[in-house]
Amino acid sequence: MTHWFHRNPLKATAPVSFNFYGVATTPAAAKVCNDMRLARTRLLELFTDSSCNPEMMKNATDLYFSLLQGFILSLDDSSQECKLRYIQNFKWTDTLQGQVPSAQQDAVFELVSMGFNVALWYTKYASRLAGKEDITEDEAKDVHRSLKIAAGIFKHLKESHIPKLITPVEKGRDLEARLIDSYIVQCQAEAQEVTIARAIELKHNPGLIAALAYETANFYQKADQTLSSLDPTYAGKWRKYLNLKTCFYMAYAYCYHGQTLLASDKCGEAIRSLQESEKFFAKAEALCKEYGETKGPGTTAKPSGHLFFRKLGSLIKNTLEKCQRENGFIYFQKVPAEAPQLELKANYGLVEPVPFEFPALNAHWTPETLAAFDLTKKPKDDTAKPKPDEEVKPLKEPDIKPQKDSGCQIS
Repeated sequence: MTHWFHRNPLKATAPVSFNFYGVATTPAAAKVCNDMRLARTRLLELFTDSSCNPEMMKNATDLYFSLLQGFILSLDDSSQECKLRYIQNFKWTDTLQGQVPSAQQDAVFELVSMGFNVALWYTKYASRLAGKEDITEDEAKDVHRSLKIAAGIFKHLKESHIPKLITPVEKGRDLEARLIDSYIVQCQAEAQEVTIARAIELKHNPGLIAALAYETANFYQKADQTLSSLDPTYAGKWRKYLNLKTCFYMAYAYCYHGQTLLASDKCGEAIRSLQESEKFFAKAEALCKEYGETKGPGTTAKPSGHLFFRKLGSLIKNTLEKCQRENGFIYFQKVPAEAPQLELKANYGLVEPVPFEFPALNAHWTPETLAAFDLTKKPKDDTAKPKPDEEVKPLKEPDIKPQKDSGCQIS
């Protein structure tokens, strides 16, 4: 079963040379800076390389982050921060708020910003793979795993590293708790979509599928509520996606709950459940149109024409017709005025983020290497004051067009 997921653009960043002429006083110190520059450049290239896979990404991230840790960690395991933490200025754009970057002279800002992009890459890799019409079982497992890894990275950044930033996170920016929480919950919900598709394919108990769909709808609703206080100019399109997925999986839940009721000879209640499923599906269909018409950063798509959407519509129609036929021939039960209350709890298939940790300090960082950085000698470059309104070029992504005006057209 194919899937469709909304994706916000990747964060973009200004180039960093790590050229500390005069400060890096030995060949070993100069080499570790050069290695960092090359590792950073390579990692940024992989973000937009459609042939990149999780193994390539992990190797590249482990190398860069292990080198970057030398600007953050104390080599003697003391609580004292590294003397190099504030030596370099870093600029990063925001996934929602266009190309005007935030700048901080802090290696922790670089760590969390690059880490955020790595998590986004895993979601985009999952999205590309999940959109294939002939997705294999192994590919579906990769989608599931990638989304759980992304959720784990977001969670680790929020809990362990973003609180260490000296400059407070600006409201509505990527590193703010509301956005991070929404990304975490969205990853969990999308991974559960893969679980639901697998359960349907293997013809699992309709009660389990209904419960998983209900839990997934609740995840999407939670993500949407977390974004509700953000400026709709930036978050409107994203919220339309979360709304339509909430309605879509409520439709799924009522559809499969109807099947469970029918199997228990509660045909009248089954019909009412299917009618409720129809209502939620109609809401989702209307939201698909609104999503396509809403301007804002994110994927260009027409979700109502997607296979995953059309399949559910047919399933609801056929199941309702079956219930009505059987009620007319066998059961003759009254259809309740009120829809059944869904009090479903899935005991299997619920998704938790995969725990994430940044790699250990690179072996090239020794006490001698660190001591070879003389901060009394000012760097010859990177000394210009950052211009807060200076634009950083957006990354050329294979599946999202850069939106200078935050507009979006239906393709």
